[in-house]
Amino acid sequence: MKRTIITGLLPLGALLLGATASAQEQRSAEEAAAAEQPAALLPDEQTQTTTEETRPNLVSETPERLWDIASTAYINGNYHEAVEAYEQLAARGLSSAKLYYNLANAYFKEEQLGRAILFYRRALRIDPGSVDARYNLSVAEARTKDNIEQVPEFFLTSWFRAIRQAMNCTVWSILSLVSLACGLGAILLCLLAQRLSWRKTGFYGALAALTIFFVTTCFAAGERRSMLDRSEAVVMSSSASVKSAPDRSATDLFVLHEGTSVRITDRLDPWCEVTIADGKKGWVESSKIETI
Repeated sequence: MKRTIITGLLPLGALLLGATASAQEQRSAEEAAAAEQPAALLPDEQTQTTTEETRPNLVSETPERLWDIASTAYINGNYHEAVEAYEQLAARGLSSAKLYYNLANAYFKEEQLGRAILFYRRALRIDPGSVDARYNLSVAEARTKDNIEQVPEFFLTSWFRAIRQAMNCTVWSILSLVSLACGLGAILLCLLAQRLSWRKTGFYGALAALTIFFVTTCFAAGERRSMLDRSEAVVMSSSASVKSAPDRSATDLFVLHEGTSVRITDRLDPWCEVTIADGKKGWVESSKIETI
């Protein structure tokens, strides 16, 4: 009787073991199939993936295409992409007043005042007569935290600087060459003319032309010197402590904030001695400012 019960249980145990093995095999097959299939993306991940796939590769684009991408992005309000495209153009060694002006506008829209002021000033170095860049610069500087009163200067100095900045170095150079040619022509007229009236005309004309040549040459040299000047800088950090010596443990004299313009008077890596518009000076870390 006992043998019958035990014998009867063996087929049932084998059946249970077989069912368990089949279930495990089916589960393993489903897990393997699930592992081969890509996981479903969340809505945010799907949007991010789509954006990354449709976003252009700026590094491989041509300069003309980069300019179109930047302009389109700016018009559509995508200022971050516009900044990236314009910066890619600048990183390739391309420079123009229009490029720096557009880049400054994009940075201004991104509320990065320091970089906006930096590129407005770079645009004005190339084209000092740009009314739009000068106006936008004044708007950006009005939003900076530092209100520094400028030391008054002699009115003739301001007057001559305003005249010089009305045109860039190239234009002044062309005017100086034209005036030199006119002066040489007037000298020849003075020397070769038969009539006394023509000689007087040539003499006074030569004086006037040579005077204009001297002035325009000075203006051209001044603008070129301004373009090559590496002493002007803009504070890039949100705040920068100006020290009494090039040492972090030195006394804090005052604090400058993002967008403030300074003039570098001395360098001692990694420090720069700077002077602000009211005449105060001190030492600041080089990493917190960027030259124009």
